[in-house]
Amino acid sequence: MPEAPLDTPVLSGDAKRSYVRDMFTAIAPRYDLLNHLLSLNIDRGWRRRAVGRLAWERAPDGRFLDSCAGTLDLAAELACRDGFRGHVVGADFVVPMLRLGRRKAAALRPVGADALRLPFGEAVFDGAIVGFGIRNLVDVDAGFRELRRVLRPGARLVVLEFTLPNTRLVRAAYLTYFRRVLPFVGRTVSKHTNAYTYLPDSVLEFPTPDALGARMTAAGFAGVAWERLTLGIVALHWGAAA
Repeated sequence: MPEAPLDTPVLSGDAKRSYVRDMFTAIAPRYDLLNHLLSLNIDRGWRRRAVGRLAWERAPDGRFLDSCAGTLDLAAELACRDGFRGHVVGADFVVPMLRLGRRKAAALRPVGADALRLPFGEAVFDGAIVGFGIRNLVDVDAGFRELRRVLRPGARLVVLEFTLPNTRLVRAAYLTYFRRVLPFVGRTVSKHTNAYTYLPDSVLEFPTPDALGARMTAAGFAGVAWERLTLGIVALHWGAAA
């Protein structure tokens, strides 16, 4: 199997925003398929665990936000929970992704929006969740502050994101998969030249779980905690709007 070319550009600011939007627009039709295929379907369990940490049961009739919502898999996981009677706003600036996911649950409200400039008032949501989207933001700290702004005091934010395992052998196997297998399969199925090279590159550059937790605290979240899932390849963070 050929090694993926190291051709992902180093981007920031508006250039990164445009690149991310164009990339996800291009891979949208095969996005869900590749998520399940490349994770061996384990991603479904990650989403269930993330929604379980949201503590939505405190406001079952409430209004919740899925930011960087993509094709709304995470929003649908919440909307379809037994006892949930509220609605979930799925916000993403890649509108084709939202279109593909809008029929996954009746309680979904897709909104085209940039996560750094959410079109909502202050303290209007009873909880928020972000799945595999925080690392795509051009300014992670501003993204956390914006999420804090739209949450009611005490409402919980849950962040699900890839990370690097601590164990040496697991880390080595993970990096081999990330650098060789994932880009090859991603290119073959999506027909996009570098979208699935961007993914491992972006994870390698992303803060460690403890550093990300510290940034959540600095943005105004209290009681921040986190756990690793699946041999440490994914981290789940949560904290309450202070």
